[in-house]
Amino acid sequence: MHIEPGFVQPAKILMANAGALTVAAWAAKEHLIADIARAPWTIAKTAVAAVVFSVFMESFSMPVGPSELHFVGAMAMYLTLGFLPTLLGFGLGLALQGLLFSPWDMVHLGVNSLSLMLPLIALHYSVGRKLFDQSVGARLSMAKIVKLDAIYYAGVTSMVGFWLWIGNAETALADWAAFASAYLLVVALEPVLTWGVVNGLKKVQDNKVVQNLFVVHELNTTR
Repeated sequence: MHIEPGFVQPAKILMANAGALTVAAWAAKEHLIADIARAPWTIAKTAVAAVVFSVFMESFSMPVGPSELHFVGAMAMYLTLGFLPTLLGFGLGLALQGLLFSPWDMVHLGVNSLSLMLPLIALHYSVGRKLFDQSVGARLSMAKIVKLDAIYYAGVTSMVGFWLWIGNAETALADWAAFASAYLLVVALEPVLTWGVVNGLKKVQDNKVVQNLFVVHELNTTR
């Protein structure tokens, strides 16, 4: 989901940076100011999300067409750490990964952050948040995780297509299609990890640290 340097004009990069900062500022306001009593734990969740995301990205990366295929672990983070920590963790994780491993990616930090953030926002407010609402009674299953992954990565690949569409270089539709189809592998594999992590944490959800650092106690899962 990385857009390589040179694809997007500087003026559009500035707009993307402004957009990413706006999203981050909104998330931080909702994340910290709205619940100041739990601020230390929410900061810890965000830090965990950033580090985990950076590790996931570095664990597998492969150039495909005009972008890169990464192991993102988005739903594993979203369903265990929560919406806002994951949202902020994407931006911080990209910054951490760029500073430590790929400084050339810092040019498109805002672009790449929005490619991950906006699909998560759309997912959460359309179908995801119902899973955390105990009054709804929705149950998380492997099938639902696959659905969440499919929706999310359809959004990510669409965002990459958008950046390429408004970018400097002409990119063949077939090249973008090759990149988008590569994420079918991620959609096939990530749900297994997510299901295992969620169920593993559910077994120890009464632990005080787990209760404060993770959100699995808000989820109902199928047996």
